[in-house]
Amino acid sequence: MNRIDGKTVTDLVEGLRGVTVEGDAQVICYDALPLRDAIPGCVTMIDEASRCEELRRTGSVAVVTSKKQPNVECTQIVCVDIHAAFAAIVKQFRYADSGITHSSIDASAQIEPTAVIGVGTRIDSGVVIGAHCRIGRDCHLMPGVVVMEGTQIGDNCVIYPRVVIYNQTRIDSHVNIHAGSVIGAHGFGYRQLGGKHVLSSQLGFVHIESFVDIGANTTIDRGTYGATRIGEGTKIDNLVQIAHNCHIGRHNLICSQVGIAGSARTGDHVILAGQVGIADHIALDDHVVVGAQAGVMEDLAGNQTYLGSPANSHRDQMQMLAIQRRLPDMRREMRTLKRDIDQIQKIMASSSAIDVPAAEPALTDTVDDMEGDQPTCLKFQRPAA
Repeated sequence: MNRIDGKTVTDLVEGLRGVTVEGDAQVICYDALPLRDAIPGCVTMIDEASRCEELRRTGSVAVVTSKKQPNVECTQIVCVDIHAAFAAIVKQFRYADSGITHSSIDASAQIEPTAVIGVGTRIDSGVVIGAHCRIGRDCHLMPGVVVMEGTQIGDNCVIYPRVVIYNQTRIDSHVNIHAGSVIGAHGFGYRQLGGKHVLSSQLGFVHIESFVDIGANTTIDRGTYGATRIGEGTKIDNLVQIAHNCHIGRHNLICSQVGIAGSARTGDHVILAGQVGIADHIALDDHVVVGAQAGVMEDLAGNQTYLGSPANSHRDQMQMLAIQRRLPDMRREMRTLKRDIDQIQKIMASSSAIDVPAAEPALTDTVDDMEGDQPTCLKFQRPAA
């Protein structure tokens, strides 16, 4: 950056509430970067006092911190919510990628006469909007977006390039849909008719509630007769597949490459880590956490963490993993025991093959003859000395 692009700390914190500046407030900053990327002349952020030494090595001229650090020489911007403050500072060095300054409709956009476009909405080049669509206020439809007939989009939505929204989709306010996603495609539902696969009814729609974010190249299929629903505040990563008739709860986190089969349901505040697979018609209760690459084959009770494929509770899965780690040792112990048993069997077999003569009765002074009803006693006279 040129020096003319720099901003003083005073400029950067203007309008931020609950912020105090320790040190030179007129020092000039030329960029705002996280600590691992920080360079001389920038403003950065630390969330732990233990990172002060790393901060000194960066040459940063200012730092956002939650409390004053005694051994830091650069200017300190002290506040309670360091992430909110740092985000506000970063924005001052970046161009907003979705800011809308005024209503505009590009000349190359194709918009049916029956469509309604709200005040402050921006329509970029190559956008296609079908009949009877309603687009809310202050939205931004970026190049190449296709919105099919009968779709409703609320206020303050951002639809990134080449998103395709099928007919009758309902999108509430403050929704972001990233590039390449497809909303409302036909579900993967077929029935057998005369030995052939015939597509089932595709008469439903997708309903995306407010404050949902949908990542790039994600697909959400329409319902068979009713809605495939994405609950308020849910955040969906890139490359996610959500099948027909699914109902996703509020404030879920769904990570990349998750696949959710048809008619599955999740509760509120559910977390699905990367590459989780959920079978059809499965229900997950509130506050379920499913670890990466787990396969969910049955309903899961709430407030628990599940791992593995098939998914088990965290405790059970940890026990199984502990046993698996011991398998090599257990195998060696079993082989040793088998050798010992084989050796014992050989010794027993060789012992049973030797004829042992019957023991003769010892001579005593009296021998009881047990033949007959009454024993008779035979006296043996010892020879005289």
